[in-house]
Amino acid sequence: MGRGRQKAKHTKVARELKYFSPDTNYNALERELTGHPVTDPRLDEDLAKWPEYDAPKADTSEEYVDTYATEDEQKRA
Repeated sequence: MGRGRQKAKHTKVARELKYFSPDTNYNALERELTGHPVTDPRLDEDLAKWPEYDAPKADTSEEYVDTYATEDEQKRA
C-alpha cells in the first residue's frame, strides 16, 4: 500500500527538479571560468595579521616522503 504513495512522491520531486531553473550569476561564472581570483580585502587583512593560516605554496623541489612508511620502505623509495 505504501508503494503508490512513494511513487507519487518521487514523481512530484522529479517534476519539481525538471522544471526548476535557478537564477544564474553569470559574473561569478565568468570569474570562475577565466581563472581570475576573487580578492577579498578582509581576507588579505586577516592573512597579513596571521600568516600561519595562509595556504602553503606548492614546492616541487622537495621530494615526497611517506611519513607512514617503515624505514625499509623509505630507503627503497
